[in-house]
Amino acid sequence: MTFANPILLAVGLAVAAALACAAVAATRRRARALASAGVATADGRRARLAGVWFTIAGIAVLAVATAGPAATVPVSHASGTVIIAIDVSGSMAATDVPPSRLSAAKKAAQAFVNAQPPSVNIGVVAFEQGGLEAAIPTADHATAVAAIGRLSPGGGTSLGSAILAGLSAITHRAVSLGPNGAVPSIGFWPSATIVLFSDGQDGGDSGASGGSSSSGDLSADSAAAVAQKAGVHVDTVGVGTVAGTTVDVEGYHLFTGLDEATLKSISQTTGGTYHPASNASELDGIASSIDLRLTVTNQPLPLAGAFIAFALALLAAGAVLTVARTGRVV
Repeated sequence: MTFANPILLAVGLAVAAALACAAVAATRRRARALASAGVATADGRRARLAGVWFTIAGIAVLAVATAGPAATVPVSHASGTVIIAIDVSGSMAATDVPPSRLSAAKKAAQAFVNAQPPSVNIGVVAFEQGGLEAAIPTADHATAVAAIGRLSPGGGTSLGSAILAGLSAITHRAVSLGPNGAVPSIGFWPSATIVLFSDGQDGGDSGASGGSSSSGDLSADSAAAVAQKAGVHVDTVGVGTVAGTTVDVEGYHLFTGLDEATLKSISQTTGGTYHPASNASELDGIASSIDLRLTVTNQPLPLAGAFIAFALALLAAGAVLTVARTGRVV
């Protein structure tokens, strides 16, 4: 327990101690006087003293209350940084999740942002090849919602580059693999999470062993290893159906289906969770199904109110006992 004004505590306890000494001295003088007169009033004296001691105890507790007591308690709350990474590649224009994969993902992502407490900073990364940061992490969630609303489909997809773009947004510096695909050390960010909305169609080279964040040929596994080392969870949301459908891309009819294996691999590597969303109703529930990690912080808990209530109870008890035995308040 800590006190905001320890001097007030010392003064208050000194006053209470002085009153206690005065009460003891007065009681002894009265007892000697009554004893010399041959009057035995031990029971009455004890009853009368009970009211005095309750009153003095109330004054002492009130002194503690005026000193501003507080206790430090651990409090769990959602906090940190969340990066919403949304696939805007051509395959996200597919309509197997109506009205389209991208439209449904945008709606679900905006609902997720709106469900987060103000203690969570949220950024947005829209990824084609190379990744593109659309909104830096901020407590102004309206900025993130607006950035998501502006997204439109086009281009290819590199899941690895998207993850590195998310890590760059979290750390506020460019993140890339080292020579020969070495995993860099970017610090430890246990309160950061990347939520990746994609159909899993990776335009990066899944067999590449390395590369830089500026290249499109970056494997998702290599980027996931960077996130895992930094303590950043990547929760993946699979948007689309395994059965798939065809989509028009620059005049060509291309088949595209949900690649769950790639998205599951990313989430498992980083300690995140894969969330399937093959229809609009499943996407609508994403906001409640993704759990952010709790951060435990020590916060002061003011105790003055409790001590004041206890002091008033003691003072009231002392007054009642005094009035009941003597007919006087003091």
